[in-house]
Amino acid sequence: MTQYDFMLAFGLISGLLSAYAFLPYAIDTLYGRTRPQRASWFIWSVLASISLVAQIAEGAGASLWFAGVQTAGTAIIFLIGLWRGVGGVGSWTDICVLTGAALGLVLWSVTDAPAYALLTSIGISCLGGSVTVWKAYKSPESETLTTWMTCFVASACAMLAVGTVDWLLLAYPIYLLVLNGAIVMAIMLGRRRGLVALPA
Repeated sequence: MTQYDFMLAFGLISGLLSAYAFLPYAIDTLYGRTRPQRASWFIWSVLASISLVAQIAEGAGASLWFAGVQTAGTAIIFLIGLWRGVGGVGSWTDICVLTGAALGLVLWSVTDAPAYALLTSIGISCLGGSVTVWKAYKSPESETLTTWMTCFVASACAMLAVGTVDWLLLAYPIYLLVLNGAIVMAIMLGRRRGLVALPA
């Protein structure tokens, strides 16, 4: 098995796992079992789009499967969340994200360095991630645990799909690995907190 085959295999696995992860989340949202935080998913859809374009500009190969599915999946969940989600859209956080993303894109066009757009968006997207982590801890029943666990594994596979140490290509899956892991932990700790709070 060549290195290219190895990268392609993990790229396909990461894309398939991501698609599989979004499906139960979308279904649970439609049935009201999961309530996505609108601002978070708006932020993630912007980040995913920028990541996809930046990776294409960087000459990414197999890892594009993951970035492509993430772009489509986050956009779909955001659109469903407008109807069945919680929280507002158009807040100061959203404005900061769009401003930061625009600034990163301007720097990219001036310097011809896609890292500016990607890293600026990742930094600001931590705001959106923190909102969902806190929500997952306070209301663990409002999140679909299997989605975040599957996304965690998909992120790890996406890192392996990069093949070589290219920090621009690795930045997005590393960010999602940490974020998904934090949300999984928040859900588990939130459920444990709920069990401890129950009367004996």
